[in-house]
Amino acid sequence: MDAAATVEIRGALARLRRSTGLPVAFGGLVESGRSRMRISELNGTATESLRRLAVTAGNGLGGKAVALARPCAVTDYSVSRQITHEYDAAVAAEGLRSVLAVPVVVRRRVRGVLYGALRTAQPLGDRTLTAAVAAARDVEQALVVRDEVRVLLEAARPETARLETAPSDRVSAWEQVREAHATLRALAPRISDPALRAELLEACGLLTEGPARSGVELSPRELDVLACVAAGSTNAAAAERLGLRAETVKGYLRSAMQKLGTHTRGEAVVAARRAGLLP
Repeated sequence: MDAAATVEIRGALARLRRSTGLPVAFGGLVESGRSRMRISELNGTATESLRRLAVTAGNGLGGKAVALARPCAVTDYSVSRQITHEYDAAVAAEGLRSVLAVPVVVRRRVRGVLYGALRTAQPLGDRTLTAAVAAARDVEQALVVRDEVRVLLEAARPETARLETAPSDRVSAWEQVREAHATLRALAPRISDPALRAELLEACGLLTEGPARSGVELSPRELDVLACVAAGSTNAAAAERLGLRAETVKGYLRSAMQKLGTHTRGEAVVAARRAGLLP
């Protein structure tokens, strides 16, 4: 099981309970290569009846959410005609009645399910469903970022290893490394999870030659802007990529140029590379 994704599910369940007021939340990930998900995380439960429960796509409420790739809810689980009832015993042991299930969908593939539940039979309103969907979206965003980091690093590392090849291949390799670095830098400020953001920035460091050798220190945003410039972005394109105003990008670029002792964008990029700040 993906440990990082499990941590995201765990955090989302806590947020789901806080935002909805539901007393119980639980969930898990879809097993790789299989059409079922396994409940691994419990929050607010009184028993262990749901832990490790394997839910097949199409079966029960969570299986229905997996099959349809959309949120599903029932007002009284045990008597609902909207779902099949393979898991009634586990649900009844926990005393659950009203239940909702929200799929975590990443690039059109269901990666997990978040559940929220009441021990009374009453409709779960739109506000509750909206909050549960928001919690699932948080997980989706985190998984998308992790997937992008993994793909970028896998693409960059083999190219870095082949930099001793022909000049034309070497240029192409460095272009891919620099684009990967710029993409990772642009993603980092959008991540609210400090641990995930630190992990991503650490990955950025793997694509550079090493720590600065000249004693020059750039702020994170100055480095973000220079990374975009190094990858070929105009100021306007860098602003869009980083979620900044064009004038703000110009300001960071001017500041970086001053620290590096340069007068043009190109000189700044070259100086940053010599200092080991950019790949």
